[in-house]
Amino acid sequence: MKTICLYFEIHQIIHLKRYRFFDIGTDHYYYNDFANEQSITRIAANSYMPALETLLQMIKENHGYFKVAFSLSGVGIEQLEVHAPQVLEKLQELNSTGCVEFLAEPYSHGLSSLANEESFKADVNKQVAIIKEYFGQTPAVLRNSSLIYSDDIGGLAAQMGFKGMLTEGAKHVLGWKSPHYVYHCALDPDLKLLLRDINLSDDISLRFNNTTWSGYPLFADRYIDEIAALPEKENIINIFMELSALGISQPLSSHILDFFRALPEFARKRNISFSTPSEIFAKEESIDVLDVPDTLSWIDEERDVSPWLGNPMQREAFNKLYSVADRVRIANDPRINQDWDYLQASNNFRFMTTKPSNVGLDRGIYSSPFDAFTNYMNILGDFINRVDDLYPEEIDNEQLEGMLTTIKNQGDEIEAKDTEITRLHAQIEKIQTALDGMRKKYEKEAEKVAEISQKKTGKTTEKKKLAVKTPILGKGDEKKEDKKGNEGKKPSSPVSTDPGK
Repeated sequence: MKTICLYFEIHQIIHLKRYRFFDIGTDHYYYNDFANEQSITRIAANSYMPALETLLQMIKENHGYFKVAFSLSGVGIEQLEVHAPQVLEKLQELNSTGCVEFLAEPYSHGLSSLANEESFKADVNKQVAIIKEYFGQTPAVLRNSSLIYSDDIGGLAAQMGFKGMLTEGAKHVLGWKSPHYVYHCALDPDLKLLLRDINLSDDISLRFNNTTWSGYPLFADRYIDEIAALPEKENIINIFMELSALGISQPLSSHILDFFRALPEFARKRNISFSTPSEIFAKEESIDVLDVPDTLSWIDEERDVSPWLGNPMQREAFNKLYSVADRVRIANDPRINQDWDYLQASNNFRFMTTKPSNVGLDRGIYSSPFDAFTNYMNILGDFINRVDDLYPEEIDNEQLEGMLTTIKNQGDEIEAKDTEITRLHAQIEKIQTALDGMRKKYEKEAEKVAEISQKKTGKTTEKKKLAVKTPILGKGDEKKEDKKGNEGKKPSSPVSTDPGK
């Protein structure tokens, strides 16, 4: 049974501001906030929100039949948090359906996989953490920036625990093979690979609204018929693109969302399902190894890394940036880390390209590749100076790591002692509270005893007084009583009671 794996990327460019040589050392803020806000609010309104709402309705209308996958760069999430939080809320709503998978990718959407293994691991792990925070999913599948992949990168991904990766179904890699199967990494057979179908993906993302294209207009039924007509055993159709293709690259006026909404109906009629990458990896075995000794990507005709590293300017900027990668990672300073993420973004190197491209390239504030290079290098100069100021260059990486490890261990020890102190304080307070309670209870009991004692004493006195007032005397007691009564009194003259005297 054939299945469609539909995946969308969400990433936002961090636009740099005009930064001149004389700003180095005096201005440490590198970003064009107005351009960033303007860009993301436009894309959110014209692409992300209507596209996501359509995908949500497709899931609801098809009761779990339709499924989709996304990846979000960390810097893209940061921009959405500030300027378009409704997009993240809509993604969370999609996540709640159980029909969406979120994939891992570098937080920066950068090129660290080509430069520094440890930086790449840190970059990906940081994005995995924020995906888990927002959506409760721990990604098991990795999608590198721009589908960049090689045997070495695949081996590294396997070491990191990923079960699979997405990459490009490039002709120079596949040869006679088809992209409609599961393959595995040449360095680790446990890492499975899904390959993008270039034609079926680009028919939507690049050509849908092109009136000069031979396939125009593209209708959902014809598109599904083309998939159904593939050879019987070619069952996995991977359609990968940027989400901004729906509304930006292909405007909403082209009825691109109507096209998507109709896909499940015609796919169901042709017995074609929808699956997420993890579902495919769980069900399908690899049919063969995919040898990729040289790095590939999904950009331009060559499908390599030349869009970012194809000329001397790009390579110089790239090498200069990653010359401090270890120091940035070891130092782990929050403000340095944030700038590091933004400066790594692949778009910064893309603006410097001198290659013609089949994909439109908006250089923003830059008038030329050299202009982009000059501006970036000015910013990079200030950034590296800040890293050196934080930890002087004469301290090599090994010394720095040892020093920071010592500081960290001391910090951990202090934190442990602070925790113990806090625990003991809490225990003392608990004991004091118990003592106060016991004291109050004792005082109340003492008051009750005193009150009871006082009442008993009062009754006894009253009884004694009554006994004196109304004596009951026996025969032998008269003289005693009389004696008592006359005790202490002076004797009076005797008076005879005898009538004879």
